[in-house]
Amino acid sequence: MSVETTFGKVMLVGAGPGPVDLMTVRAVRAVESAGALLYDALCSEEAIALAPPGCVRIQTGKRAGKPSMKQDEINRLMLRLARKGLKVVRLKGGDPSIFGRVGEEAAFLNGFGVETEVVPGVTAACAAAAQFGFPLTHRGEARRVVFTTARLEAGKLSGDWSAAADPEATLAVYMGGEVAGDLAQRMIAAGRPANTPAVAVEKAGGADARLYPATLATLAERVAEAGDGPLLIVVGEVAAQANAVAEIVEHSRRTA
Repeated sequence: MSVETTFGKVMLVGAGPGPVDLMTVRAVRAVESAGALLYDALCSEEAIALAPPGCVRIQTGKRAGKPSMKQDEINRLMLRLARKGLKVVRLKGGDPSIFGRVGEEAAFLNGFGVETEVVPGVTAACAAAAQFGFPLTHRGEARRVVFTTARLEAGKLSGDWSAAADPEATLAVYMGGEVAGDLAQRMIAAGRPANTPAVAVEKAGGADARLYPATLATLAERVAEAGDGPLLIVVGEVAAQANAVAEIVEHSRRTA
């Protein structure tokens, strides 16, 4: 006589940039009903605290440049927990479909017959734009947005940066703090003027977020002033609006 095995479901959930009030209602409900919670290093303590008593909580790391669980180990762990019949929530900072490896994880689990559901979240670029008063697209200035990472090979910036030449594109660069100088040089070499507005945003969306206004020419020195929090770099004409806001705030501070 065969015994039917009932697998649990795995939810791949975006936690947003940090604050719980920037999580979607669906994301909050998922965490509140989780039997097992696998969370990344960028997820806030507030978000993790939403998990119910008795929930298995496992920190998987996954922060650029920091020790973390290997992806295949995370995959196997989710599968093992789902095979126990648990509702598994894989909680990721930001949006799971933007540099969150959601496709790899879903494909792995689906291959073993495990049902998955993706819950979107607010990504850092959108959070930074809302927080510091600049749009990612703007009529007459930016018709496109490019989300990219500063990928390293042998310690050096790699990849195709031809998109940087587009004067009507806003570039949102994730995990680019360590190579800000090389990044600026690549963009200038691709055709962007050195005086193109840029901003670096540390801990986007959080109460302790910080803005570092710059241009491509000054980006590296401004990024050097930032701490070790997650850093997002935005390059394009729209960044000038954030720079203007920063100047107003600084003026108000000096004259207060």
